[in-house]
Formats: sequence, C-alpha cells, structure tokens
Amino acid sequence: MVADRQRGGRGAPDPEPGEDRKPHSDEAHSAFTPPLGVPLPPPPEDEHPTSEFALPEGVSPEPDTGPEGSAFALPEGAAPAGFHPAFTPPYGIPKVSLVKEAPWQDRMRTMLRMPLGERPVPDRPEKSEEPGPPVPRVLDLTLRIGELLLAGGEGAEDVEAAMFGVAHAYGLARCEPTVTFTLLTVSYQPSLVDDPVTANRTVRRRGTDYTRLNAVYRLLHDITSQGLTLEEAYGRLAEIRRNRHPYPGWELTLASGLLAGAASLLVGGGVVVFLAAAAGAMLGDRLAWLAAGRGLPEFYQFVAAAMPPAVMGVALSTAHEYVHVQASAVITGGLFALIPGRALVAGVQDGLTGYYITAAARLLEVGYLIAGIVCGVLVVLYGGVHFGGGTLNPEAALERVERPVTQTVAAMILAFAFAVLLQQERHTVWLAMLNGGVAWVVYGALADTIGVDPVPATAVAAGLVGLFGQLFARYRHASALPYVTAAIGPLLPGSAVYFALLNFAKNELNTGISSLTKAAALALAIAIGVNLGSEMARMFLKVPGAAARRAAKRTRGF
Repeated sequence: MVADRQRGGRGAPDPEPGEDRKPHSDEAHSAFTPPLGVPLPPPPEDEHPTSEFALPEGVSPEPDTGPEGSAFALPEGAAPAGFHPAFTPPYGIPKVSLVKEAPWQDRMRTMLRMPLGERPVPDRPEKSEEPGPPVPRVLDLTLRIGELLLAGGEGAEDVEAAMFGVAHAYGLARCEPTVTFTLLTVSYQPSLVDDPVTANRTVRRRGTDYTRLNAVYRLLHDITSQGLTLEEAYGRLAEIRRNRHPYPGWELTLASGLLAGAASLLVGGGVVVFLAAAAGAMLGDRLAWLAAGRGLPEFYQFVAAAMPPAVMGVALSTAHEYVHVQASAVITGGLFALIPGRALVAGVQDGLTGYYITAAARLLEVGYLIAGIVCGVLVVLYGGVHFGGGTLNPEAALERVERPVTQTVAAMILAFAFAVLLQQERHTVWLAMLNGGVAWVVYGALADTIGVDPVPATAVAAGLVGLFGQLFARYRHASALPYVTAAIGPLLPGSAVYFALLNFAKNELNTGISSLTKAAALALAIAIGVNLGSEMARMFLKVPGAAARRAAKRTRGF
C-alpha cells in the first residue's frame, strides 16, 4: 500500500495495464502550489517588473523593420565592401579621377599623400570565378621590387610610390608601405575586422647599376598599366636579377681615369695634368677593387682610392723644377671621381620630402665616405708638405683660368665617364652628357660672365639638371637618376674639398674650415637645386584628369 502511494501518488488512479503514460507525481509540484480545485490568486501589483527601456503607456511601438544589424554592417544604400574604402570621411568620399594615361609615378605619389579613406579602390578587373592573387606573394613581389630600387639609390618617396603601385595594381587597396635606409615594410589590412598582414625585407648590399634600375621601372610600368600577371612579373624580376652589368671592370677603370682627367681640365690643367690625374684615378680604382675583394668596408675602399691621385699631385709638385704643371689640379681631378654625389642628392631629397630618418642615414653615409677621402688625402698631403712637397700652395685656388670651349668639352666628357661608372644604358649616356654640358654652360655664364656667387650659380645650374632629368624620365616612364646624377658631376665641389684638406695639412685650420664650409654649401646647393627642378616639373606639367598631389602639413612654428 505504501509502495502504491509512492508510485501512483495520493488520490491518483492506478494506471491501466499496457498504458505507457507516466503517472503524475507529487514531486512535480511545488510546495507553494495550491491544492487541486483551488484557483491561483492574482499576483500582487508590485511584482510586475518593468524595464527602464520599456515604452510608457499610450505610446505605440515602431513598426518592425527587420532583423537587427551589426555595428560593422554597411549602411543602407552603400556599395559592397569590395568597392568602397573601409573608412568613410564625414564629408563624403570625394570624386578622384586617376586616369591610366598619367604616369604611374604621379598616380602613386598622389595616392600616398591621401588619407586611407579617400584613396580610390583598384580598378583591376577580376573574374568572380577566379580567386585573386595570394596576398603573401603580392607583398613579397612588392618588397623585392622596392629592394632593387632602394639599393640602386632611389629616394624613399619614389620607392614607396613604386611599392604602393605594385600592391594597388594587384588589388590590395588598404596597403601601407614604409621605407627607411635599410628596412622595407609593407602592411595590408583586408577589412576592419580582419587581421593585418605585414612583411618586411632588409637591404644588405647596395650597388650602382642604372641599367637594372631602368629595367625595374619598365617592369613597374607594365604591372601598373598593362595588367601583368603575378607569374609574369616574377619571371621578369628574376630575369632582371640575372642580367650582368653592361660594362666590364676594365671599362669602369678607364672611365674613372677619363673622369679624373676631364675634371683636371675643368679646373685649369693641361695635357700632362690630364694624364697624371687619369693614371692616379685608375690606380686608385684598382686599389679600391682589391680592398673590396678582401672584404674591407667601404670606408677603407675610399681611403685606398684617394691616396694614388694625391701621390701623383705631390710627386709633380716635388718635381716642379723639371715639370711646370698645376699639381693641385691632379688631386682635384682625383677627388671628382670619389665625391659621393649620388648619395648626397638622395639624402637631401629625402629630407626635403619629409623622410627624415632615411635622410639622416644617407647623410651620415656621405659623411663617412668623405671622412675616408679626407683620411687618404691628408696622409699623403701631410707627408708631402713636411717631407719635400712644400711647394703645394693653397692660394692656387684663386688662379682661375677661363677656357669656355675647353671647359665645356671637359664637362661633357666628365658627365659621359660618370654615366659609364653608374652602369647606365647606352642611350641614356648621351642624354646625360648633353645635360652635363648644359649645366656647365649655365654655371659658367652666371659665375664667370655675370659674376654671380658660385653657390647660387650652382643651385640654378643644378635646378636645370633636375628639370631636364624629370622631363626625360616622364617621357620614357623611367627613373630620373640616370639623367641627373651624371650631369651634376661637373658641379661637384672637388677643388673646394682639396684646398680645405691642404690647409688642414698645413695646420691652417681657419682657412681650411672656410674652404670646407664652401664645399658643403656647394654640395647643398646642388642637392636642393636638383630637387627643386624635379618638383617644378611635377608642379607645372599637369596631367589631364590626374588628381593634385597633396603637400604634407606639419608643424608651422608652434
């Protein structure tokens, strides 16, 4: 009986045999449940909980507009995520037209200085059934191309524009490249909620091969304008890396001798001086190659290359009783072949365009290389002055010989030899030589004929070099360096550097510092003039349909 009560419950009928229904149990009822047949009392008024978000009485709720959206969902009427930037400015996205006819350098520089939300998206056609190129491979190609440009001496802004152009051409819209002196970084963020992909590459070695530089620029033009596939771009890049230098080592040695001889003619030397300067420069070039082959740093290579021209000059000065030549022109010609004008122009250009870290590193490199030249020349001059070469005269700098025709031809020969040393393509060598001749004619007309101070005259001549170089580069969709670097060779302050070192060797520090300051002013005038000429070409030559290139807004004195 007790078992029946526990199994069936109080007052519950016994289940019929074969019935699967589970009987009700007292354990299913709460202790506060009223007995059977007694109705539930109404709940008290104060037990109706209300929310602070509930609508007041008399207010009708808004009609249901559908399921609630996400905070990351697009607003109504907006385009899909693949066709508009992730960040929309409050004043709307301006209409930007970057036509394909514009050079890719101008288009990419314009987009680099735009905020991320205002950049136009890539217009590369993609088929829906085919997936886009893999992001890691695109970033790797971008970094490899940037590495070749940075190692070849391009400015940081041009390298960033090239890297951005490659990434943008393959559909990576939200991509940010960053360039420093030895490190390249590129970061891509697919969307607001996806993790960014970042890759970097370190530039270990630097070389001078403007033929390879122009080949990279042609590859960039095909990628950004011709729709080159990723595999084709990798194949072209591998072919560029495999190509040998256009000039062998013995031609480079002859070019260094020709450059030094032409520079000695430029500062008043004759045939004997030409031969002596050429012999000293070629011997110095061979010594530098030997030091490089033994793994010595570049500083010691410059020390070795600077000593033979100085030895030639001291030897001719010692034998002045037998050979009446201007010995200072021999050393000056040798210095023209060593002054790192390319790195100097690139360093100042990076500083003027706002890449201060890279500019400081480049200028520090220039300082170390010039210190190597100073050490090599000072060792020889100190020995020559104190042991028989006392006829070396710093006042010879005041003896200026005006030979317009000879000096113009010498300037063109110097630019030609400089272009060969830079491993330029043969069709660009003649344009660089012509540009160097024009630069020297302008400088001579201002400094010798009109009587303008050498510093502003140098700046004006260098500005024309930069302007013409940028025009040539825009016409051929190539780098401006092959048309500019060799052409500024005749303007380099070789004589000012030499006389500063000679005064230091004679312990005349005040005069030496004055000459060295003049050399630094001339070098700065060259760099600023080249950059200003390039900016003038970009400022006045408008491309139809291209957006304006924004200037960076930084501190203004407060």
